[in-house]
Amino acid sequence: MKLRFSIIITILSLTIFGFTYKKDKLVDPEKEKVLLEIVKYVVERGHYNSIELDDDFSVKIFDDFISKLDPQKRFFTVNDIRQLNRHKYKIDNQIKNYQLEFFEETYKTYNLRLNDAKVYVDKVFGADFDFSENEFIDLNNDSIPFSLGKNQLFERWRKQIKYSVLDIVAQRFSSDSSDFDEIKTNAISTVKKNTDDFFDYANELDRDDWFSVFVNSFVSQFDPHTFYFKPDDKEKFDVSISGKFDGIGARLSKADGNVKIVDIIIGGPVWRDKLLDVGDVILAVGQGNDDLVSIYGMKLDDSIKLIKGPAGTVVTLRVKKIDGQIKDVKVKRDEVELEETFAKSTVISKNDNNYGYISLPKFYADFDNYKNRNSANDVKNEIIKLKNNGIQGLILDLRNNGGGSLQTVVEMTGLFIERGPVVQVKSIGNRKKVLYDRDPQVYWDGPLVLLINEMSASASEIISAALQDYNRAIIIGSEKSFGKGTVQNIIDLNRFISNTDYDMGALKVTTDIFYRINGESVQLEGVQSDIIIPDSYMHIFNGERDEKNPIKWDKIGPATYTKWNKYTNKFNYVKNQINKKLNQNEIINNIYDRAEWIKKQQNLKSIPLNIVKYRQYQKTQKQKASQFDNISQYKNELSFKMLETEKSFISANKELFEARTKWHQILSKDIFIDQAVNALDLIDSSIKTNYILASNNKSK
Repeated sequence: MKLRFSIIITILSLTIFGFTYKKDKLVDPEKEKVLLEIVKYVVERGHYNSIELDDDFSVKIFDDFISKLDPQKRFFTVNDIRQLNRHKYKIDNQIKNYQLEFFEETYKTYNLRLNDAKVYVDKVFGADFDFSENEFIDLNNDSIPFSLGKNQLFERWRKQIKYSVLDIVAQRFSSDSSDFDEIKTNAISTVKKNTDDFFDYANELDRDDWFSVFVNSFVSQFDPHTFYFKPDDKEKFDVSISGKFDGIGARLSKADGNVKIVDIIIGGPVWRDKLLDVGDVILAVGQGNDDLVSIYGMKLDDSIKLIKGPAGTVVTLRVKKIDGQIKDVKVKRDEVELEETFAKSTVISKNDNNYGYISLPKFYADFDNYKNRNSANDVKNEIIKLKNNGIQGLILDLRNNGGGSLQTVVEMTGLFIERGPVVQVKSIGNRKKVLYDRDPQVYWDGPLVLLINEMSASASEIISAALQDYNRAIIIGSEKSFGKGTVQNIIDLNRFISNTDYDMGALKVTTDIFYRINGESVQLEGVQSDIIIPDSYMHIFNGERDEKNPIKWDKIGPATYTKWNKYTNKFNYVKNQINKKLNQNEIINNIYDRAEWIKKQQNLKSIPLNIVKYRQYQKTQKQKASQFDNISQYKNELSFKMLETEKSFISANKELFEARTKWHQILSKDIFIDQAVNALDLIDSSIKTNYILASNNKSK
């Protein structure tokens, strides 16, 4: 893969290496044209699919960009769309010629309408809210057209704000004996603050932000996973994949112009040295011994840039404490690890048996240095620790795991099998390659269950499919996984231009399709669970099938592999037994019923804005929802214990102990884990029964 893109880079340098813009000379339109040219070149030559830029392609970009700017149709009017329509069939030609007419006009119109909307909103809050009127609001954004003019736009904003206020009033008035007018006043104040925050955020977005949206309206037509990262977004992506960053170890938010600490990250400098508290407001920032710079009113991302920095450097923060005192605090930045990203494990006890449970939120890796912490090594270490705790079976939880590093998933699959193929990959030009586990060592050869849901994607689907094809694991979860059968590469766009200080960002581009070792793709189809646990939103979300422009499903020839025969008969027995019991399980049947009810809620066309009718509507909804209370009240009868090797360390740290206790409480309400343990328990019982029978036969 790297070789292929190094070839592209070499060719490209012959055509556009002449760009030598300096930052002070590269005004926005010039910069954007250069960026568009680079992105167009890379996506056309590097993407798995070859797509023609024609009028149909142009229409898709038009519709997508308008939808991204105004998804609820609260800004543009019919006349605005009519004016912009003159570009509808020309965007393909504009992109070919690196012209920005459509973007320029749309961006200008949107900003005008944003200002208009603020005027409408101020008028709405300046008037009274009469909840005795018999009117309705349509919340189906897909079905409503754009407004005919400013009066209709004003009405749309008025009803949206009235609905938000009504929802708060109806909830508080039904359970609160306070005066109605007071409740109404407080509700209006809450909604006004939220609305002001929305406009503050919208006004913080600059031209670069909106141009990146336009670029993504272009590249997403190739497939839903090709994506342009502007520089700040690329940094956030790197953090999400590696699970670490250099900084002070605090999460920040912005409200009323102030930057506030909303969370302290366990293990970071602020947590370790007890320097700051949740609720502290950061007023100004200084680097080392430099003067402090006020960050009041500054864009949140710009404030974060000042606060973050290389490990080992010192940042001075002027902070307003919760008690009102103002003090300067020096923080030595360090590498901060996001523990919620990493694998963690616990021991589950049932019927005097111990089973291991590993939660893996992502397939993380440091792409700059793969020898650093990665998910394959971490899972291996968790397995070793669990084996030392005497487990009889293992659960690997991949629910909501959207994937990550391809290399780590191949290595991780190898922890459970002997040598053999893990996944097949087809690249541009139908070039095929099989990725193998070549390490004969098996770190866990006992009973294995994988948990998945409709948000388990990509790398999660590779390991699930491989272990299912090998008959190595039982897959328990939603009917099927997400269905993302594509591989992306991250291309640094700065490689394509020289002598500029401007950061062009990066492009995540789909370069390959992966296939199961049986030859089938998981694209669109996902991995089918052996034992299905329904989800309340199963009729609302269909994974890759719901995405725009997904790549089609196909298949290739199978790889040569030998199935794991150790548990085949036991697995079949367990699947049949649990599926029979689930058909008679009250909670499971209730989840199916709730899913049907939620599906019907999606078809509701309008909501009453009359308080009497709205409260009746709420009452009906609550009565129906109460029929499913046993789902939220469900609790399994499993016991969760910390590993012996980590018990003393976690118990000695209050925050860590509270976080682990809370995690165990969440697991105790999880029906997926309950059924996974049931599966392992049945396998264990079957093994013991066979052992006794074998012993008796020998004695005879």
